[in-house]
Amino acid sequence: MSSALDQRSAPPAGAARPATPRRRTRLLALPEARWALASLVLFLLALPVYLLDGPAWLWGTLFATTYITGGWEPGWEGLKALKDKTLDVDLLMVVAALGAASIGQVLDGALLIVIFATSGALEAVATARTADSVRGLLDLAPATATRLLPDGTEESVDAQSLTIGDTILVRPGERVGADGQVIDGTSDVDQATITGEPLPVAKLEGDEVFSGTVNGTGALRVRVERDPSDSVIARIVKMVEEASETKAPTQLFIEKIEQRYSIGMVIATLAVFGIPLAFGDTLQSALLRAMTFMIVASPCAVVLSTMPPLLSAIANAGRRGVLAKSAVVMERLGQIDLVALDKTGTLTEGTPRVTDIRPLPGTGLDEDGLLTLAAAAEHPSEHPLARAVIDAARQRGLHLPEATGFSSVPGEGVTATVEGRTVQVGSPSRLLTATSSHDKVVAEMEDTGRTAVAVLRDGAVVGVLGVADRLRPDAAATVAALTELTGRTPVLLTGDNERAARHLAVQVGITEVRAQLLPQDKVTAVKAWEAEGRRVLVVGDGVNDAPALAAAHSGIAMGKAGSDLALETADAIVVRDELATIPSVVQLSRTARRLVIQNLAIAGTFITVLVAWDLIGNLPLPLGVAGHEGSTVIVGLNGLRLLREAAWPRLAKDTA
Repeated sequence: MSSALDQRSAPPAGAARPATPRRRTRLLALPEARWALASLVLFLLALPVYLLDGPAWLWGTLFATTYITGGWEPGWEGLKALKDKTLDVDLLMVVAALGAASIGQVLDGALLIVIFATSGALEAVATARTADSVRGLLDLAPATATRLLPDGTEESVDAQSLTIGDTILVRPGERVGADGQVIDGTSDVDQATITGEPLPVAKLEGDEVFSGTVNGTGALRVRVERDPSDSVIARIVKMVEEASETKAPTQLFIEKIEQRYSIGMVIATLAVFGIPLAFGDTLQSALLRAMTFMIVASPCAVVLSTMPPLLSAIANAGRRGVLAKSAVVMERLGQIDLVALDKTGTLTEGTPRVTDIRPLPGTGLDEDGLLTLAAAAEHPSEHPLARAVIDAARQRGLHLPEATGFSSVPGEGVTATVEGRTVQVGSPSRLLTATSSHDKVVAEMEDTGRTAVAVLRDGAVVGVLGVADRLRPDAAATVAALTELTGRTPVLLTGDNERAARHLAVQVGITEVRAQLLPQDKVTAVKAWEAEGRRVLVVGDGVNDAPALAAAHSGIAMGKAGSDLALETADAIVVRDELATIPSVVQLSRTARRLVIQNLAIAGTFITVLVAWDLIGNLPLPLGVAGHEGSTVIVGLNGLRLLREAAWPRLAKDTA
């Protein structure tokens, strides 16, 4: 945050701030979602008919169509994988479901099909939504720009056709059409989408501006310094896409051994069928033994060992305002060992507020008088700092006299006539000369990361206001809890200036600060940690955080003020902006992982005993099914323990 109101003016009053259009793929536009929904509906129609001993032709037909609608796609993908000499668990599940149906366990097979079809649909939805947001980010950059010709005339051109050296005119309220350098004019530019800075930044001749940022009240002439395909916005899009493509495969624990298990089970089933048959066993007996083996060795219980704990953790976290997008996400959150936190909108609320009201001695003004004077002059302004001053006056119930003759100078401040006297509110560096009456107050505010706002009456300084982005009340407790969980203090990654970042870091207990970072700088930091073997959790809220959220082992976005791209790119979303829920959900994930391991041990024991019985002795099919289903019920109930209220970790400041 800079030293004063040289970071001022938003678009003019009444001007609508450009917004990023939301490009949403409709849920049922995805074939995976349509097939999964059809499979689920058919299963729910067949279930009561089957359980109530309805006509066999009816429930048989419904179950058969359930198998077809839910199983054909994973089955087809599995067959295509076989061409590449790969056997995946989806094909194994389809085979196991068909095997179950072939020996009368139609319900079990149908349930397995529905579970896998639904899982595939959720994965397809998550992928589509992320792609939507990446495409939507391109809309931040304007489609057209006003290019100035050598003879001084103007022409509207496609922004993508701009070349290095062109000069463009950016009018008040417009988005900047290209990355470049200001060659004429003064204005304030909101570049939060790029740097995450909470307040607009004054742009003067020689300053750099970025494509897609929003111009304030002044007009700017900008020389294009970077090809549109290489703009910061374009690079953000590219980084998100590359990070999504190259991120380590998101596999559940059990999926990491699916190849060996799948191949082993198929070979073993064929052996159980073929060997007895070769030694004179009857076809029916050999087939029954093989099908029994396939049922008891089926990974149903193993799959349920993984899913119920993770899904229960997702449900519990959801009740607390944390939305994890998948079971994979919930598993990965428990693996993190380093946390990188954004500043504005994450550790802070992202909204400037008046923190100090300092009337100078001998002016005849108290705090209310100084605030009334400043708020009255600022009232016509739409700048975020002006809104902060006016909100502070309203909270105190102050009556604001009418201001006339209002004018605003970008980078300097505002001037208005209030009750017959000229009032100026703005940057101390622009409005004041250093004198002992106020420079100590200004220096004190700036040294503690606050923005100093000078108030003058008839040319004389009457006071100074301090404005700052307020720290979230649970920020310090969250940092402490994350430090305890990971064994390392979180790192602050921010596009804001060094002084403001370090002041905030001291308040929350962070020792490592990296400030004034562009989006690519954040990605570089995350990749460096990952190269060291760290599993990084990034927490952020803005477009500028999205590449780092995508590149990290896990990413969490703050929901209330989070950009569309950050929300879609992140693995989880804190809906209510309660920071204290972040260490809680990490701890919950670790608990879920422990339950997964317990369940795998239980399922493995049952499978081993039943398989040995079937191979060594003569395991009756009903008993094999009962043992298989019993193990499934046990691991399922064990996983559901995380649905309890008591399962939510209660950390410091978590009073929910």
